[in-house]
Amino acid sequence: MADLEARYRAYLTCLDERRFGDLAEFVHDPVVHNDRTLTVAEFQDLLRRDATEIPDLHYAIERLLVQGDQVACRIRFDCTPAASFRGIPPTGRRISFVEHVFYRYEDGRIAQMWSLIDMDAIREQLDAGVDRR
Repeated sequence: MADLEARYRAYLTCLDERRFGDLAEFVHDPVVHNDRTLTVAEFQDLLRRDATEIPDLHYAIERLLVQGDQVACRIRFDCTPAASFRGIPPTGRRISFVEHVFYRYEDGRIAQMWSLIDMDAIREQLDAGVDRR
């Protein structure tokens, strides 16, 4: 279990350092993300888009559980979107939200992941004080 935890932490470091070209070291090709099969290149594009929309995106682990070939993590993000994020226009406001994500590993790499982001918290914070008339 300690090896898988270290491996997962190394994966998040890769994301934090924007080393998207190294993702094949951590992720199977293809990988299943929320029941959608993606090539590593498509997964890289998804992560690059997030990093472009939110340049100060940092993955802060709040809870991490490892059991067998499974990893569950609650990740906290405290950041400022610079571009439209998931269809929500930027306001210059700093936001804080969590992602709950579950992974299944095969041969030391992520084969499947299921991600749930608290979009309501994001909308609430970005919409606060915005006149929608």
